Amino acid sequence: MSPSLAGLFAGLLLALVAAVGGLGWFLLALLLGVVGYLVGAHLEGRIDLAGLLPGRSRG
Repeated sequence: MSPSLAGLFAGLLLALVAAVGGLGWFLLALLLGVVGYLVGAHLEGRIDLAGLLPGRSRG
């Protein structure tokens, strides 16, 4: 799936959440989407989140 198509689906899903649940649920869906993106990018190796985890060293 291309990134633009994934972005389209994400936008449509967020619009649906905003229409049905209101602002609070929209913000929750947006926050969970950002967390999901960060975890996915970390698993793919595009970003390194090791510095954010307490007790973990790079050495």
